[in-house]
Amino acid sequence: MAFISFQPSDFFNSKRYTGNGSTQAITGVGFQPDFTWIKSITGGYNHYGFDSVRGVKKWVSPSQTTAETAQDPSLNTFDSDGFSLGAWDNINENAYDAAAWSWKMGTTSGLSGGTITPIAYSINTTSKQGVYKWAGTGSDETLAHGLGAAPDLMMFKSLGNTSPWAVWCNSLSNTQYLVLNTAAGKGTGGGNMWNDLVPSSTVINLGSDGQTNGSGNDYICYAFCNTKGYFKAGTYIGNGNADGVFVNTGFEPGLIIVKNRDSGGPAAYGWSMISNTFGMTGATSANPSYNELTQNFFADQAVVPGTGNAVDFLSNGFKWRSTGTGGNQSSSPFVYMAWAKYPQVSSNSKAGTAR
Repeated sequence: MAFISFQPSDFFNSKRYTGNGSTQAITGVGFQPDFTWIKSITGGYNHYGFDSVRGVKKWVSPSQTTAETAQDPSLNTFDSDGFSLGAWDNINENAYDAAAWSWKMGTTSGLSGGTITPIAYSINTTSKQGVYKWAGTGSDETLAHGLGAAPDLMMFKSLGNTSPWAVWCNSLSNTQYLVLNTAAGKGTGGGNMWNDLVPSSTVINLGSDGQTNGSGNDYICYAFCNTKGYFKAGTYIGNGNADGVFVNTGFEPGLIIVKNRDSGGPAAYGWSMISNTFGMTGATSANPSYNELTQNFFADQAVVPGTGNAVDFLSNGFKWRSTGTGGNQSSSPFVYMAWAKYPQVSSNSKAGTAR
């Protein structure tokens, strides 16, 4: 048996549950989360994010520009094997199914460097992911991240006002950005967001823009580095065919989020969010794939899962099985982010164990 330094499920897991309209503990996550993203499958509610850095019962919504909102009850506690919910219909309506994606960070002290001192943070140097909260200054600054590698994905939200989300990923330049809560293509005014600099192995660069570091507001950032056998962000070009493009991640994904980098407009250009929490379709004579997922959310919308995309989750990546503009439009560049369910090759370059 190959030695595995860690399994993806040590730091990321997806969970499907059924709401009860009261209080309930969601268990089976496998760790105490530091960031949990929840979306109702049955109801047309928005997406909601909770994290240990800001504290429980406070949400930000990836699909909205709403300022941080205190909601009691909501996600009431982070527990050793998951989290506990209160009677808030948006994430726990009776008999409604919901999907939750959870990440574990855990280190909350010892971070140093940068010109900004975080109010609070939680990082993991093994899986190379972190959550950071700081007070905006309205000036060019640096924020030490402590991950030991340059982040490949960063998602920012102002907590005190309705500024849009700002996203930077490794297929964007030092002046470009995306907006998580809309279907818009890349913007080119991101110099003031990142101070015209991409992140380094030690710091996240911040400008004066109100989406990332405006004066008088607190901010939150979720950062992830490409980590073998666990997380990968990158770019691919759609081919517009039902025999779609294959993206090699080096692992079987548990969750992928993809976005047409350059185009905005209709919902089909939004942030397609596809998860193993929906289950696989069975093989048919017309479609021999056992691994195909045909339902997806849009991370920027409050709709129930649609069926406009079809994707195979394979042992070493994902392959499109549809021509949809949400993930495989011909000749279009798509940014993607993928978190692993099972590794093909683990973090220490050893082959993963069979399952």
